[in-house]
Amino acid sequence: MKIVFMGSPDFSATVLEKLNSVYPVSAVVTGLDKPVGRGYQLKPSALKVKAQELSIPVLQYEKVSREGIEDIENLNPDVVVTAAFGQILSERFLAIPKFGVLNVHASLLPKYRGSSPIQWSIINGDKESGITIMRTVKAVDAGDILLEKATPIGKDETAGELFDRLAILGGEAICEAISLVESGKAVFVPQDESKATHCSMISKEDGNIDFSKTARQIDCFVRGMSPWPSAFTHVFGKTLKVFKVEKADCNIENVDSFEFGQVVKSSAKEGLFVKVADGVVRLSEIQLEGGKRMSDNAFLLGRNIEIGTKFEQKGALDCV
Repeated sequence: MKIVFMGSPDFSATVLEKLNSVYPVSAVVTGLDKPVGRGYQLKPSALKVKAQELSIPVLQYEKVSREGIEDIENLNPDVVVTAAFGQILSERFLAIPKFGVLNVHASLLPKYRGSSPIQWSIINGDKESGITIMRTVKAVDAGDILLEKATPIGKDETAGELFDRLAILGGEAICEAISLVESGKAVFVPQDESKATHCSMISKEDGNIDFSKTARQIDCFVRGMSPWPSAFTHVFGKTLKVFKVEKADCNIENVDSFEFGQVVKSSAKEGLFVKVADGVVRLSEIQLEGGKRMSDNAFLLGRNIEIGTKFEQKGALDCV
């Protein structure tokens, strides 16, 4: 079985490592090295780094369907595997491999087609997520499904933690999928379009916390935004990153008189408490712009936030 693997971020690198340990990969395709930092030094994708560690030849293109299609045709792969590749593939490209293009997608399709499915599953408070192996077609994540593997989402699990688990599960799933294809036992099932949902790509600006939501919704949002772009609010004219929130059971006089986002209790001993839709949450792990990440208790040892202070909300993100 001659396999070409295409992707870019850490997720795809983890999938590649597992796949290559079972089915040797002939070549890896990824994007061009990108300039980063003040010096604009070129940085390779995580997938390229992993492929080089595994001594797999690497091909790089800005758009593989435009610049690399003849190279892929010359490789004559039996199957192409994609994982977080991020490029739309042309009909000509999709027709190259004998058994088609298989995509490793980090959701249980048809739910969460598109970008950022892992973050959205946490943000929306889903009880489970998973991996789908599907045949790639021109429409985004709409191809027939070969297999799915579900996994429960932990009560306190962050998007980063789920990302790592799904990458491992994705590697296991694509190995199983290749085995089915190789043995002639692969059965592809069309997706139910009536159940399809689409999720948008999350940007750095989308982490703004909406304190008019419930404690549960805010907790899910904070975990879904961890580790990137991280949830945040604004105070003292600076960005305050929030890494952990907890539903508070404390009794506070006249709590209903406070507005959403206002501080209702603040002390180094007890912590930092804010009014939300269904009561109060504690911002238990935070980081002020220019400072270190710390507990709210440690933060309040060196800085006072007065009761009644209101955290600013600027265009908070709504869930899909």
